[in-house]
Amino acid sequence: MEIVRAGDYRRMRWKNGLGETAEIAIAPPGATLERFAWRVSMARVEAAGSFSAFPGVDRTLTVLSGAGFQLAVDGLAAVALTPASAPFAFPGDRPAAATLLGEAVTDLNVMTRRDDWWHRVRELVPGERAPIDAATALVVCAGGAARLTAAARTADLGALDTLLLAEPPALIEIDVAASGRLLLVELGPR
Repeated sequence: MEIVRAGDYRRMRWKNGLGETAEIAIAPPGATLERFAWRVSMARVEAAGSFSAFPGVDRTLTVLSGAGFQLAVDGLAAVALTPASAPFAFPGDRPAAATLLGEAVTDLNVMTRRDDWWHRVRELVPGERAPIDAATALVVCAGGAARLTAAARTADLGALDTLLLAEPPALIEIDVAASGRLLLVELGPR
């Protein structure tokens, strides 16, 4: 069980050079954008534009803050993503572009190498006892604060902090007083 504080995320330019991302975790450790098995990051989107292409990769985006954006993915119906929207999954190798619905947006981006790994992203609620069925799990505090209990250990998260569970227990408990929006990212080999 490891807490990764928002201030410790690795910052880097987007693959297409049009913005910056904050990398929360990547596997294997030290992997590049061309050779990762999975990657979880946050990005701040400040202008309309095209997404980087990631051949053979599945992606899920979740808007954390801002008004949101209209996402157009080749072959799929355009969708408006806002902080109230469910996580949106799409193939990372299809051309995609976003148009802002207002001010800048911060999003959570989960990517897995399609042939080797799977992932799912879902929102947790205060007081929930959430089962985990994955090789690796992350809980991202999208805002506010939260206390989580996993395998009799407690973790306090602040805004944008992440709890990384490299060998997750079967269950995590969310404190009923949690004030933050929590996202559970589950990752597993195929």
